[in-house]
Amino acid sequence: MPSLPARLFSAIIRIGMRRRHWGPPHRLVRRARLLMGTQPWWQALASRGVRITPVAGVAPDGTPVRGEWLAPPAPGAGVVLYIHGGGFVACSAATHRPITAGLARATGCRVFSLEYRLAPEHPFPAAPDDALAAWRWLRAQGIPADRIALGGESAGGNLVLGLAQRLRDLGEGLPAAVVAFSAWTDLAATGASRYGNDGRDAMFRPDNPPDFAACYLPAGVAPDDARVSPLYGRWHGLPPLHLEVGAEELLLDDSVRVHEAVRTAGGDSALVVRPGLPHAWPILAPFVPEAAQSLRDAGAFLRRRLDAAR
Repeated sequence: MPSLPARLFSAIIRIGMRRRHWGPPHRLVRRARLLMGTQPWWQALASRGVRITPVAGVAPDGTPVRGEWLAPPAPGAGVVLYIHGGGFVACSAATHRPITAGLARATGCRVFSLEYRLAPEHPFPAAPDDALAAWRWLRAQGIPADRIALGGESAGGNLVLGLAQRLRDLGEGLPAAVVAFSAWTDLAATGASRYGNDGRDAMFRPDNPPDFAACYLPAGVAPDDARVSPLYGRWHGLPPLHLEVGAEELLLDDSVRVHEAVRTAGGDSALVVRPGLPHAWPILAPFVPEAAQSLRDAGAFLRRRLDAAR
């Protein structure tokens, strides 16, 4: 049984956000930027005791890198590169401080939260290129690849999983581990849960994922292209994964199928399916106990993997 706060937030999200259509692209983007993420007072509450430092850097190839460092008191070795969600069109490093500050506390290490370019102003490949630039910027600071872990939720989960595949293919070294909450791994929306969970998902209806994908994908790029949908990529030779998803989410199968593909390829993947929670629920910390628990579990996993790299 989900907690009372989880049930209350699910009801609020259902009333305020769930609709069959979010409108044409300009209206969808405006609505997403209004409704998704958290407000400044929430961000301040969730990040108490965590030092936040804005970043405006440059990757070795000249690509700008923007975001913020979040550091707990006396941070240990290792870094988490976190990439926020928002359907590729909304949110920011600041809106996701409930997650990034929580991971900084749970891992005891610094978290770099990336501010990547958003669609539709900057469609694919802007976001994954910014993710790669952030990785290279961290590496240029002398941080070994196996002392960096990746984390993301929703569209950010897509980007960190895609980044891990891309790094493997480029031979640039692999991160210590990857955490993904409610990852949107299939922009073609072929999972059975897209319709099977219709009416159960507090946030989305079946037509919503393709509408968001249309805002992100330029002409000529198919939604089942592995560059935009990591589900269709190759899953061998990747670092350990920790995947969490809500049992009632339309995107349930986006995580289940990734988990199965990694295991089939001989990789290391753990899948946690949590009942009664809305899409990307860790952002509801500190108000929802399950959000705090997911951040603690993910943080413990990342800490173990980072410590193993010493």
